[in-house]
Amino acid sequence: MNAIVPQRTEDTANERWARFSPIVNSDDYVQSLRNRNVTVYLMGERIAEPVDHPIIRPSINALCATYDLALEDPELATAHSSLIDARVNRFLHIVESPQDLVLKNRMQRRLGQITGTCFQRCAGLDTISVLHSITWDIDQQHGTEYHQRYLAFMREAQRHNVIIGAGMTDPKGDRSKRPHEQSDPDLFLHVTARNQRGLYVTGAKAHMTGGLNSHWICIMPTMNMGAADRDYAVVGMVPGDAEGLTYIYGRQSCDTRALETGDIDKGNARFGGQETLVVFDNVFIPWEHVLMDGEYEFAQPMVARFTAYHRASYVCKTGLGDVMVGAAASIAEYNGADAASHIKDKLVEMTHLNETIYSSAIASSHEATQLDSGIWMNDEMLANVCKHNVTRFPYEIARFAQDLAGGLMVTLPSQADFEHAEAGPLLHKYFQGRADIPVESRTRMLRLIENMTLGRNAVGYLTESLHGAGSPQAQRIQILRGMDLARKKRYAQDLAGIEIIASDAD
Repeated sequence: MNAIVPQRTEDTANERWARFSPIVNSDDYVQSLRNRNVTVYLMGERIAEPVDHPIIRPSINALCATYDLALEDPELATAHSSLIDARVNRFLHIVESPQDLVLKNRMQRRLGQITGTCFQRCAGLDTISVLHSITWDIDQQHGTEYHQRYLAFMREAQRHNVIIGAGMTDPKGDRSKRPHEQSDPDLFLHVTARNQRGLYVTGAKAHMTGGLNSHWICIMPTMNMGAADRDYAVVGMVPGDAEGLTYIYGRQSCDTRALETGDIDKGNARFGGQETLVVFDNVFIPWEHVLMDGEYEFAQPMVARFTAYHRASYVCKTGLGDVMVGAAASIAEYNGADAASHIKDKLVEMTHLNETIYSSAIASSHEATQLDSGIWMNDEMLANVCKHNVTRFPYEIARFAQDLAGGLMVTLPSQADFEHAEAGPLLHKYFQGRADIPVESRTRMLRLIENMTLGRNAVGYLTESLHGAGSPQAQRIQILRGMDLARKKRYAQDLAGIEIIASDAD
């Protein structure tokens, strides 16, 4: 396939890396996003400088926290890289042991506690993890050089301390049809041309977490592929400011509160998540950054391994759950109800649910297995159990938080009303809880619960918990495949004194 494509700058891998400066701290990170001249649309307008937009900036702040934590707690948020013989941010570390996965989970929970939202780096970390083994396996079968390209890219990524975004989910179009069968071929990202310097891709990646805030985007297949889908079986690294990229920013509930004055009604004024539709219009990728091109039979194992990593990564929701438990306990205290036994019981149940998520995630890391490339991967069954718990338990935790908050959470007047010369004194009089707790403290806590259960950060805590890393049925399919009923039937038959008949044998 060598279609006519728009003229693009066909720069080399080295030329692309030359545009980056090493990032040390969060200030460097913010500066690295400025003046990129990216095409971004939000609410019908093209945004000249996304960094300074009040709706976008909280999502950047959440990523800043990943740099800050690496400096504040290097034992947790950094690791020694054997690639460059130096400590690197854990979000760029190649997993060398089960303990690396355990520390990753602890870091994810901690960042959830700090930000109360999606901090947008987990999918990128899980992408670089799965590519270690997949590139190795392709090379063993096809004699390609993908693994060395991958290692070369990772050395530069670690030296520059960049953020890598995961471009996996295609728009998909008609779900009953394969990629090559779609009425519009661009509904799955695909190769449009190849030449001596590299290849071109066209399509889109949807629901991309932190896409606009990433320095690099890794494109990869979203599902298993057949021989006719060969041009859709592509993996490559694309700079976030590459020619031909367009970002269309996704709306979130109550997002325009970020445009209002004051910080109380925002609930969580500092931090937020981000999802974008990223459109690729004949975007060039040099061969040095191509890690799969047509090896369609590896799309399915790549997706399966990615989910093993990424479904365990939803341990991050336990950090948000910790915030929810704290908010529920605080509002009960502010209302003067914290001593009641049924209030304590609800907090116990919230904690039980939250720790159940954590236990399955951390167990999947402790039970990791080593793959042929040398990297370690989470136990698939336990990772799927973790994510399946996440599709349910945050909703119940949120329900308890709303229960303890009371109806005022959704009938509370605005910050402007509380500050009004005439209305303000009335609101402070009638919305007083405990006499020793300022009314503002009560309103701030109610707004935080609203933010995480109905507002902007409910995207990260609730809907993302349901659909991110695969909707519930995706985990049930994997659990079905791995539950090994034949072996368990033999256990029962042996104890019951039943002779195993041929139909029950493997």
